Order: sequence, then structure tokens, then C-alpha cells
Amino acid sequence: MKALFLRAGALLAAAALAGCTTTTGENPRFMTQATRFHLGPQIATGEIALEPAMAADMNSPEFRTYADIVARHLAQLGWRIANNVAASEQVAVINVQQRDLADVRRPPVTIGIGGGSYGWHGGVGGGVAFPVGGGARPLVGTLLEVRIKRRSDQTVIWEGQARTTAPPGTPDAQPVPAVEKLANLLFQDFPGESGRTITAR
Repeated sequence: MKALFLRAGALLAAAALAGCTTTTGENPRFMTQATRFHLGPQIATGEIALEPAMAADMNSPEFRTYADIVARHLAQLGWRIANNVAASEQVAVINVQQRDLADVRRPPVTIGIGGGSYGWHGGVGGGVAFPVGGGARPLVGTLLEVRIKRRSDQTVIWEGQARTTAPPGTPDAQPVPAVEKLANLLFQDFPGESGRTITAR
């Protein structure tokens, strides 16, 4: 499957994730993982707009579906979702990708607050590998990235990335159920421990 949204984000080269993983002992081929970075545990809530990583996707039904999922979690955390996108000081930038990972060997995905880039193809700095497995068995990978930033100075105050793999035809290989699952883990115990990767089945 092709990427639904593709976005260059931020990366902290000094963030090392080695040894910062909580696991359930399940098969890593089918684990769901999330990593969060933030500037501090106290993040002020208020009015927030939701935007796609690619501006052209703003009115697409796919983005609206994923935005509704993220908006529900943000509302539960105390944010008010802005009707006028340009009016809010805070913005949540949403990126969703899904594709076939069979026999794919790609650099690790990397994220973190700072300068640079992150995304499906990875980058420099502390990395989080998207588990692909042995390569012979087809897998579908789904990636959800959310960045919360201030509109006035473009400072990213929180960002997270969650990813999962599943065999084709299973619920976790379908875009909407997969994003629902990823969002649940991504916003678990918000804002989460900065730089730590958590893992669920």
C-alpha cells in the first residue's frame, strides 16, 4: 500500500533510545510501538487545530477520518478542537502512512524534537526500527506521527510516533483500525516519558 501522507518532521540527534524499551515479550514482528519526545511534562492545553503533514490532504476523507481519531484523544486530554484552523495558537500536525513491508529493508525510523528530519525512511540520530521480520512473509506496516507545535514560533512542544505491523487481511492491517490502535498507544499516559519507546501487542 502506498503512503497516505508523507511529512518531514523534527529529529534530535542526541536522543539515544537504546535500552529505553518496555516490551510485553510478544513476537516483535507484530508489536505496536510508540515513542514520544517533549520539552517538559507540563504541556498547556487550549484551543488546537489539526492539520495534515501535506497541505493538499486537508480536505481528503482519509485525513478527516484520522484527524477525528486524534481529535478525540486530544479532547480527552483537555484540548478544544478549533473550527478555524488559522485561529489557534497550537497545531497538531498528523502524518499517516501505510505500505507493504514484505522483503523490504529500510533504515530505522527516527524521531525527536530538534532540527533535521524524520519519517518512514529514517535519518540520523537516535533510531527506532520498524520491525519487518524475516522478509519472506508479507506484512503491512502502519505509521502514525503527531507533532504539537506553537503557531507563533513553530516550536514543537511534543511529538510522537507509533507504528505497527500485521499480516494482510487482519484488522491491524486495515488503515482505520490500525490508526485507532496506534493513537491509543501514542497518547497513553500523555505526555509520556520523553525518549522512551513503549511496546504493546
